[in-house]
Amino acid sequence: MLDRFNRTINYLRISVTDRCNLRCRYCMPEEGVKLISHSDILTYDEIVAFTRVAVAAGINKVRLTGGEPLVRKGVTELVRMLSDIEGITDLSMTTNGIFLSDYAVRLAESGLMRVNVSLDTLDPEKFRYVTRGGELQAVLNGIGAAQQAGLRPVKINCVIKDTPGEEDARSVAEFCMQEGLEVRFIRQMDLASGTFSVVHGGSGGHCAKCNRLRLTPEGMLRPCLFSDKGFSIREMGAEEALRRAVAEKPEKGTANHVNGFYNIGG
Repeated sequence: MLDRFNRTINYLRISVTDRCNLRCRYCMPEEGVKLISHSDILTYDEIVAFTRVAVAAGINKVRLTGGEPLVRKGVTELVRMLSDIEGITDLSMTTNGIFLSDYAVRLAESGLMRVNVSLDTLDPEKFRYVTRGGELQAVLNGIGAAQQAGLRPVKINCVIKDTPGEEDARSVAEFCMQEGLEVRFIRQMDLASGTFSVVHGGSGGHCAKCNRLRLTPEGMLRPCLFSDKGFSIREMGAEEALRRAVAEKPEKGTANHVNGFYNIGG
């Protein structure tokens, strides 16, 4: 699929839930947020049906996000269902890693190819502060389990304030080098103000090369992370929502006042 700026759109990010077991300070307020009703969240069958249409139209890269995707019951079954779709050449997941040691083998057996794990610091106390209670060792265990299960390459998403030269970022980079991990440094973003930049070590944030569409938990297909535009796959149908999202994908991001990172997946 080509959009009106001649960009090839082949990447679908699916936010399977707005729920998360952490309360990271840059993502969610301490008291949490108003959650989508379970009855309004897309079923796995709806997700798979839409993905089949998207793949037939040219999508070949699919990533599961959240929220935290591993908190949704039966997510390994969704992975299996998606892995059965012919034409997906890259099936991955972004996770905070807390539950990854419990799921890594099952995810690999279900057809997941690789994972991105969020890791902003290697200091246990800082990690507990940033995530409001998360345990660093659980994430490190999850990373090791993912490697052993063959979910490679394991990529690390490290949020920074300004540059990869920050103390915590340097420690994460050294850890990744020692453990054979790939690291991505993501400057802290703000959806409402439209603050974002190109990801160090990745392709995110580069509007001229953006190849992504995003499906929210309640079924809104969004052409840009930093845009309020969205098209309901339930109301419009998969084909029409897909056509509109590609046709109206903006040249560059501006701001998003209707979503948070907790329900659009970053």
